Amino acid sequence: MQGFAAVDFELARQVLQRGIAALYLIAFVSTLNQFRPLLGERGLLPAPALLAWAAGSPRRARMLPHTLFRRIRYTDRRLAALCIGGIVISTAVVVGIPQLTVPWVPMACFLALWFAYMSITSIGQTFYGFGWEMLLVEAGFLAAFLGSADQPPPAVVIVMFWWLLFRLEFGAGMIKIRGGREWRDLTAMMYHHETQPMPGPLSRQVHLLPAWFHRGEVVGNHVAQLGAPFLLFAPLLSWWVPGPVPLLVGAAAAAVVIATQLWLVLTGNYAWLNWATIVLAFSAVGVPDAAPATSDPPWTIDGMPLPWLVVASAVGALYAVLSWPALRNLFSRRQLMNASFNRWQLGNAYGAFGTVTKERIEFVVEGTTDEDPGTAGWHEYGFKGKPGEVRRIPPQVAPYHLRLDWLMWFLPLGMPLDEWFTAFLARLLEADPATLRLLRHDPFRGERPRWVRVVSYRYRFATHAEFRADRVRWVRDRRRVVIGPASLPS
Repeated sequence: MQGFAAVDFELARQVLQRGIAALYLIAFVSTLNQFRPLLGERGLLPAPALLAWAAGSPRRARMLPHTLFRRIRYTDRRLAALCIGGIVISTAVVVGIPQLTVPWVPMACFLALWFAYMSITSIGQTFYGFGWEMLLVEAGFLAAFLGSADQPPPAVVIVMFWWLLFRLEFGAGMIKIRGGREWRDLTAMMYHHETQPMPGPLSRQVHLLPAWFHRGEVVGNHVAQLGAPFLLFAPLLSWWVPGPVPLLVGAAAAAVVIATQLWLVLTGNYAWLNWATIVLAFSAVGVPDAAPATSDPPWTIDGMPLPWLVVASAVGALYAVLSWPALRNLFSRRQLMNASFNRWQLGNAYGAFGTVTKERIEFVVEGTTDEDPGTAGWHEYGFKGKPGEVRRIPPQVAPYHLRLDWLMWFLPLGMPLDEWFTAFLARLLEADPATLRLLRHDPFRGERPRWVRVVSYRYRFATHAEFRADRVRWVRDRRRVVIGPASLPS
């Protein structure tokens, strides 16, 4: 082997470019379906109001990441056009059309996806306040410099992907070690499958497995997040260590990450977070380049045109500078989780589930058409993803992202009831069609209820015996009325 430059990362590039583009496709479809009722001109948290607030002073403007809608006025139609454009471009990259041309074409495609989606997340407020949003933005920027099919991917860009995956996994591992005691005494997974934001079809069966299995899950998680990320950089040793060993070590580390992420795919719904991690892990899969060495034509180094190599190297240097705050954060005693340190959302800090809730409380929204709420018969609204009806099998939703359902999980955790939730209840009283389309079941079939209220329940997975007796997946007990009854002013 002739050093790291003689490693073939073509499989890594194919998976990275097409996989990241596929995730952008899902993200733009999700936004097209949900942004307008959540954040549009008449949304629960209207984006135009945020933009008007930011325009009020330079200091406020600097608090927002960069967005196209600071240059052009936001309208729901323009948001839809931006999403459709993103869908078209990402589809083309998934098919592989831009990659067949010069490297500047896929670069332009990914930079367009990056800036378009950053323009959305910048005004998405709490509905876009998840780590996988900034992860997709950052991955799209890096993917812009992977090049096209007629040349090898720049080594510096491959290493930048390792650094992104390292921050994602090691950051999550450190958050857990510094967080709740349940991660240190190996009991976290005895609760997590039941109390996670949106369980999947297999979550109940896994939750009912014995304690020793769940302790093994935690150990596996620590290995994957605290140990394996360091081995991702093993292929760099190819400069000094002959043979395939460094590549095998890097591929083994990637396999550990992929295996643990596939387990999370099977047992939960975390939007595209797990699939993005799997795609990024393929960046560490390289093989010795079997092609015979040839002399490069003029203005070409290691098969890459010199201008393209200069651009990739400059991006690598800039990225190293931008990553310094994230590196410090990883080893800080006050580690930040899912934080961005610049308005371009590059070099971010990641992490999730530093603590695990041990009891599942759900807010159930009910309505009635009766005049007297004291004697009324109440009917539940059904959500697409979050637990509700006790006989229903938890659905598989990911990699699609149900933003309303996810935020409903946060409400019972002791946080103040947000402005968006009050607006949501008002939209239900108005029987707003756009809002009702976010739900799985409207008990009033488009008619306006007279009253709505919010009731808290404790949910737990049914045991095998309870399921055999009553065919229920959940067992719940009523706690208290959180809000209501409430109605619109006459």
